Amino acid sequence: MKLKHFIFVLLTLCFFFSCQKNEVSETTIKQDLLIDLTKLNNEIIQFEKLVNSNSSQKEILTQFKKSRLAYKKVEWAIEYFIPETARFMNGPALDEMELEENKSFEPHGFQVIEETIYPEYQIENKKNIIRELHIFQSNIKQITTTFEVITISDDYVLDAIQQNVFRVISLGITGFDSPILQSSVLEAGESLIVIPESLEKINSKNKSLSEIKKLTQKAQTYCIENNNFNAFNRAFFITEYLNPISKKIKAFQKEENIKNVKKNSPLKPTIETLFDKDAFDANGFVLSKEYNFSPDKSLLGEKLFYDKSLSKNNDRSCATCHHPEKAFTDGLKTNVSLTGSNLARNTPTLTYASLQNAQFWDLRQLDLEKQSVDVIQNKDEMHGSMENIHAKILVDKEYIKLFKKAFPKTTKTEAWQIQNAIASYVRSLNSFDSRFDLYMRGEKSTLNDQEIEGMNLFMGKAKCATCHFTPIFNGTVPPSYSKTEHEVIGTPNEASGKKLSPDLGRYLYNKMPQLVGAFKTPTVRNIAVTAPYMHNGVFKTLEEVVSFYNKGGGQGLGYEVENQTLPFDKLNLTVKEEQALVTFMKTLTDKKYQ
Repeated sequence: MKLKHFIFVLLTLCFFFSCQKNEVSETTIKQDLLIDLTKLNNEIIQFEKLVNSNSSQKEILTQFKKSRLAYKKVEWAIEYFIPETARFMNGPALDEMELEENKSFEPHGFQVIEETIYPEYQIENKKNIIRELHIFQSNIKQITTTFEVITISDDYVLDAIQQNVFRVISLGITGFDSPILQSSVLEAGESLIVIPESLEKINSKNKSLSEIKKLTQKAQTYCIENNNFNAFNRAFFITEYLNPISKKIKAFQKEENIKNVKKNSPLKPTIETLFDKDAFDANGFVLSKEYNFSPDKSLLGEKLFYDKSLSKNNDRSCATCHHPEKAFTDGLKTNVSLTGSNLARNTPTLTYASLQNAQFWDLRQLDLEKQSVDVIQNKDEMHGSMENIHAKILVDKEYIKLFKKAFPKTTKTEAWQIQNAIASYVRSLNSFDSRFDLYMRGEKSTLNDQEIEGMNLFMGKAKCATCHFTPIFNGTVPPSYSKTEHEVIGTPNEASGKKLSPDLGRYLYNKMPQLVGAFKTPTVRNIAVTAPYMHNGVFKTLEEVVSFYNKGGGQGLGYEVENQTLPFDKLNLTVKEEQALVTFMKTLTDKKYQ
């Protein structure tokens, strides 16, 4: 009994000191956040003073940059704990839309101010800037109140700063949140330096912490010494600093025995870097747990995918338009209807299609389950009937066996399981084994100098990665991956570029003027084998695509595209840079298609 009592007391003390330690770290981290928020507020106040006193553009820009650097000190916590407010502090200068209610909200924050003060600053915009700064201060006040009451435990801190590293990789160094001024490089260093400052509040004597300090200091120094947005070597910065920092954060977590945060996320909690082969969990995009992926569901789905009896005339399957050897596209400009006529849109790849929050070019369906039934029942595509398909399967012995294995907890086959099985097969099509992936995992010989140059252009001067986010290279916004974006780029109707595509895109389903000509941002992975390109297959080659963007999209070509979300100024890429960009995109081809 004495031994048991001793063990009980020992465990109680361990639990007490563990809780006490967490309370101390939470208190000190909150104190630091509140101090940094006060500093940010002071920078905004100084900004307002300069604007009110009609200071020069140079003084205003200098203060704007200082304010942004102050924000980067607290961004890791604001983005993680209060993302709704973060959107109106440092989100894109585009209307925020609630499509379910057909409502939109005007943007606020740094990017709105940036467009007002750079490249030109006019005194008549003073009132608008002051208004934005007052809104910004209100948001700081709200965040301060929130941080005082919410729980910021050690596990949340580890998860938040890990996501912050992923944010720097996918958004920070690409210019996503500083598209005009391009102040991203210095800001990336400032974002990283808060990592050891936060971790030392948990345990200042942790053996991995000293290595994290050295890496973040070197990373910040590299940013200071290489503060040129277009020339910045992102490939080097990620592989030499960001990935090692990410690994050391995970090592710190294990050494401190800090649990992973339980949440439904596309990013697996066990990953060391954003480029781990198994970093993404397709189940993070399913709308209900019963839809979760399993190998047996995928096996059943593969059989259904190639079964022509799913169509009305038993002459079409999913594979009719999604050819495996072409990364599940068909190589045609636009899809072909049952009658042989051309449909309006190109067949998109199904590879990595599961890593987005909506399907089709116009994003009209929220998941792969609804996507499959939409195609099957569409009179111009398969013109099938879920009821008839279900009836056929119920009398097919092979299907019955596969369904029982795929859905062992159900007593009878149901129609929704057909959709879920096909969707599960699509969820199996994410390989992450391209030459780019191998390079990011340390195999430096897999990319040559031209391809590395192309990667740096893709994530820098060419601005591709501000819409095609690394490493999925589609429009699903990292690091939470809770939203998949659309863009209005002004796609021409024909390659000669004489007029705009008449396809209204997302506007057909959500009658909002901002959505005229809006289409999903597709993945660039496997792009070398998925030609032709754009929603209407207007471009046959990647060279044509790059040339279109280099000219500034539709507006750059002279079309009237009032709601274009793509910057319409020229990228000024040289012929050599265009070639490097195309060469890099070809490194995104999965092994099976090489």
